[in-house]
Amino acid sequence: MGKSKTTKFKRPQFNAVGLPANAVKEAEPEEEEHGDDSCPAAELLEKLQSPSADVREFACASISRVVQQSQTIPGFLQRDAVRRLGPMLLDSSLTVRETATGALRNLSACGGQEVCEDMVKHDVMTPLTALLRECCAGFESAVVPMKDQKNAVEDVANEAVNLLWNLCESSSQALSVFNKAGLLDVVVQCLERHPYNVELAISAAHCLHTVTEDNPELLCSLNTAVLGVLENALLSSQPGMAHTLLRALAAGTLWNMKGSLPAARQAQTLNAVVATLSQCLALDTGTLIPELRQAEEVRHRNTPTAPDIEDEAAGELAVEEMDDEEEAPKHKRKGKSVRADNDFSDLLPRGKEELREATALLTAQQTSLEIIVNMCCSDDPSDDEWEEESSSDESDMGPDGLCDGVSNLMSPLCLSAEVHSALINHSIPEKVLKKTEFPRKEAMDVCHQNPSWRNLIKKMHRVQSRALTCLHSILSTMDAESLGGAAALQGAAQHLSMLVFGGAEIPKDEEFLEAVISAMRSLLQMIASKNISQCMTPQQLMSLSEAATRCDVVSVRVNAVAILGITGSTLAKEKGTAETLQMIGNALLEVATRDADLVVNGEALDALFDVFADGDEAETAAKNIQLLPALKALQPVFKAKIRKEGRGKYSPQQLCVLDNIKVNLRRFIGYLEKVVKK
Repeated sequence: MGKSKTTKFKRPQFNAVGLPANAVKEAEPEEEEHGDDSCPAAELLEKLQSPSADVREFACASISRVVQQSQTIPGFLQRDAVRRLGPMLLDSSLTVRETATGALRNLSACGGQEVCEDMVKHDVMTPLTALLRECCAGFESAVVPMKDQKNAVEDVANEAVNLLWNLCESSSQALSVFNKAGLLDVVVQCLERHPYNVELAISAAHCLHTVTEDNPELLCSLNTAVLGVLENALLSSQPGMAHTLLRALAAGTLWNMKGSLPAARQAQTLNAVVATLSQCLALDTGTLIPELRQAEEVRHRNTPTAPDIEDEAAGELAVEEMDDEEEAPKHKRKGKSVRADNDFSDLLPRGKEELREATALLTAQQTSLEIIVNMCCSDDPSDDEWEEESSSDESDMGPDGLCDGVSNLMSPLCLSAEVHSALINHSIPEKVLKKTEFPRKEAMDVCHQNPSWRNLIKKMHRVQSRALTCLHSILSTMDAESLGGAAALQGAAQHLSMLVFGGAEIPKDEEFLEAVISAMRSLLQMIASKNISQCMTPQQLMSLSEAATRCDVVSVRVNAVAILGITGSTLAKEKGTAETLQMIGNALLEVATRDADLVVNGEALDALFDVFADGDEAETAAKNIQLLPALKALQPVFKAKIRKEGRGKYSPQQLCVLDNIKVNLRRFIGYLEKVVKK
């Protein structure tokens, strides 16, 4: 159904692993009575009123732990936990503030989107805003001069920024409060702490990366000071993977802010952003992860103390996470819950510095790949406008390299040509292709051997899947010459074929399969358009088709069908291909007839039109598989299916495409009838 569209990466949304907030109101009375005996909510919430700070801290820490079991969340919400925990954010004790904020952070993470919206409705943003302002005011008075040391105020701020990030990610109302309350400056202050506390700075950078995406109200209020802080973080030179992650997040935030960059600064900032992403992707995880694991072993040998109980627990937990990851997208470290898709290094136990670094490295590379996908999907206007803006007079630049005056910040930014140039100049396509390789055996082995490192295996595979999605975006937006010409494209095709067909059987992991097949479709489209010879054998095509039809993900089935169509239409121009075209035709007819999804049916019909549109080989194959009677039998069924299922199940755009296919089916049947009469 036409060229596959490249889609933007949105920041990951929470998956509700427990009951939604409205389910609380629907609980049966009998269950509520039973809950008083089995749920500790009532007792723990009562302890929040204790005059003893130790008791209040214990209660908050216990709530933080208990709400990780999502079935307990309704019990807390029924008892007005958000309103009762809210005042604890401003408690006279810093440790109570930290544990109370951690409890709300876990409630937001484990409860999912509806619970986050319920928390905002119960006014959690008011004490949270006050807490963040107090924390930032206390940074200077409680400053710790030694690098990499933290203070209690910053520990509280870290929990608060993470809670804010969770809420803004899941609630538009929280994002509105963020904009109106001027919380941008507060989070930017936390980012400025990066020379002293990179953990807090990373939390702030994650939050900024989220709140600046598709938020024009916020972008209108940007000033040169905010952009200056982000540029300082982007151009920082501290070593280590945590700082690499910080720079990647700063790059993503600056890309989100592209429409507000000063005109005279745009080209330079874009180049710095792409250079940062390139440097991050150049890091070899296959070498660095074994080195980090070895460094951890050396440190343990040189510190002959009994292993920390918390570390052992973390190792056991990592094993459980690998087993339960599909069912529960949240992970737990030190009694805190974390998103599967995001950085969780701040939640690892103390003494796990190397594991933190490895986690930060993989998160940085995943984030960098997602940013490049979004760059390739930019909806900015024409290239010419960029040329005009980037060549504007530079005399209005301020001492920090940014233009003075807010009016200059709203200059239109049209990056298409510049983005293309920057990506090519920094070898992004080559580095992305390198990241699509399977995780190196050495890195996989060291992670398998240690329970607390096993969770990195999933993250390594996710980086590979993101790289494949990124490759799809690059192929969809760049020309063949920019990507190295015919030889480079054939090499990439061979590489993707090895990823899919190199093992004993086609991989079944849906995330990988979705990413690799979308990349393969884009590549084969480009190869076909340039009349470059294909590299997939008929047997590989059929095995791919069979694997795809068993996949539950609609886009996998759609792309597999499209690949059959692209390959078939190319083969139809060659001599002696009728037998292969028959195999492709039968496979497409099977999908058009039997797949439960109308979009997949439509894509299969569209592919049939392409494959059998012209040529002697196509005519012979169509006759041999009885294509005309098969399509005549399918036509009324397809029309009835659109009429019956269409309006409630599919978008207006999908229905428009399906209607076009219905019309084309009628025309194609007419064409085949003329061919038969020849």
